[in-house]
Amino acid sequence: MSFGPDHTPFDAIGGEPRVRELVDRFYDHMDEDPACETIRKLHPAELGESRDKLSDFLCGWLGGPPLYMQKHGHPRLRMRHAPFSIGDAERDQWLACMAAAMNDLNVEGELRTFLDARFAHVADFMRNRPE
Repeated sequence: MSFGPDHTPFDAIGGEPRVRELVDRFYDHMDEDPACETIRKLHPAELGESRDKLSDFLCGWLGGPPLYMQKHGHPRLRMRHAPFSIGDAERDQWLACMAAAMNDLNVEGELRTFLDARFAHVADFMRNRPE
């Protein structure tokens, strides 16, 4: 199976409800796991808006509706994250939360391999602090 316009990762994961479930589990892990304290501190106390924005972003990024673009314009990920110090530790914590969320949803096989690689690439790209 390969991904393309007729079969996107958005379709494979189960559409918008499953993307939202993934995002909610991601932020639950971030909020509850003491090992992720560093990235949790980069977020507001109330995570509702963060959950909404990441869910909207991932829907479009995975090939579904461009909800984030419709509401907020171009994501400009590096620019929007520039105020936050992001190094290897933050990248690794973010990836750990996403891996745990994917485990919770039993994301496996080709989709998991694809998402692990894509998330790792983007998370690494977001680093803005030399280690």
